[in-house]
Amino acid sequence: MKAVGYKEQGEITRPDALVDIEIDQPVARGKDILVEVKAISVNPVDTKVRKRAAAEAGQWKILGWDAAGVVVSVGDEVTEFKVGDEVWYAGDLTRPGSNAQFQLVDARIVGHKPKRLSFAEAAAMPLTTITAWEMLFDRLKIEDPVPGGDRSILIIGGAGGVGSITIQLLKAKSDLKVIATASRAETQAWVKQLGADYVIDHSKPLKAQMDELGLKAPSYVFSTNYTDQYMEQIAALTAPQGRLGLIDDPAELSISPLKTKSISLHWEFMYTRSMYQTEDIAQQRELLNAVAKLVDDGVIQTTLTEVYGKINAENLKEVHSLIEGGKAKGKIVLEGF
Repeated sequence: MKAVGYKEQGEITRPDALVDIEIDQPVARGKDILVEVKAISVNPVDTKVRKRAAAEAGQWKILGWDAAGVVVSVGDEVTEFKVGDEVWYAGDLTRPGSNAQFQLVDARIVGHKPKRLSFAEAAAMPLTTITAWEMLFDRLKIEDPVPGGDRSILIIGGAGGVGSITIQLLKAKSDLKVIATASRAETQAWVKQLGADYVIDHSKPLKAQMDELGLKAPSYVFSTNYTDQYMEQIAALTAPQGRLGLIDDPAELSISPLKTKSISLHWEFMYTRSMYQTEDIAQQRELLNAVAKLVDDGVIQTTLTEVYGKINAENLKEVHSLIEGGKAKGKIVLEGF
C-alpha cells in the first residue's frame, strides 16, 4: 500500500523529511479495525513528532492523527463496526499514523462519521474535538459549578482549531457565557460566528477588557497557547477556586500565581487514554459518536478551511511548512492518494 513516512527525525527542509513509500498492508486482529483512509488532517503534533522521533531500526515512521475513512476489515473482538462503515478518529500516538492508504486503529477510539459531512470535512475534526470535549467535561468539569464563580469561561486562542470546536461544544452543551480571545478582525468575526458571547484581544491586557465589558471573574479558563505568557493575567482574572486548563507545551511554567486563589490546573493530552490503555478508553468512541449526532443535527459545523490536495509527500511537506511557519489558517486537509 502507499504511505508517506521517514527514517530520521529532522527539519522539514531535508530531502528525506517525508517521502512516498510502499509498505505491506496490515491485518486487523483483536480489538483493531482496518480503515481505508479517505482524508487526513495535519496538526502541530505531526510536525513535533517529525522533529523529535526517528523510526525504529529497519522501519518507517508514519505520521498522521486525524482521519476519516471506510472500514475494510475488523478484528475478532470488534462488535461496534462492520465492513463498509464510514468512520472518523484521531488514532494513537504510539502506533503508525493515518498518512497511509490503510491504517489499523483500536475500535474503542473510533466513532461513526457524521453522515452530513464529506470525508474531508470530517477529517478536520477528531483530534480537536476529542481535546476540547475532554478538557471541558473530564478536566475542567464545567458541569460542576465553582462556588461563587460566574458561569462563564475564557478561551485564550478562540479562533484556532481547538478553540473553534470548543466554542461550539460550549454553546451546544452548556449554559456558560463564552469569552473568546482573537486578535485580528477576521478571527474575531470567526469566533463570533461560532457563537462566542464576547470577544477580546489577547494582544492587549485581558482583565482590563473584561472589566470594560462588565464581565465578572470566570469560573473556568482554557488556555490553548502561550500559557506561560498569560499566567499572571489568568491568575488575576479567574474566580477564586476556579479551574485552569491548558494544552500547550511551555518550556517553563510557574504556577505559583494560582496559589492564593486555590486555582486548580488541568493538563489535557488526548492520547492519554490510548497510550495507557485506560479503563475508560472507549469514552473517546462515545464522545465522537455524540459529536457526530450534533453535526448531523446541524448544531456543530466542520472546522475545515482548506483541502490542500492529494495525500503525498510533496503536499504533506508543504503543509508541515505552513504549520511550522504559523501561516496555516484553521484545519488543512488532504484527500485521497
